[in-house]
Amino acid sequence: MIGYTVPEIRRLLINLVHHYLPDARHVWHWSRWRRRRQHQARLSHYKRRGYPLT
Repeated sequence: MIGYTVPEIRRLLINLVHHYLPDARHVWHWSRWRRRRQHQARLSHYKRRGYPLT
């Protein structure tokens, strides 16, 4: 997975402390899913262009 980005951290904080307080498990699940998906997209991007995957 890729690391946390500033926008992702901001989104997490907003969702965790917002006045209606969404389910924290949902917020963390969404973050994990999003970061995993970004990682998959990055690997696909590099693989398609022939860069070595490390």
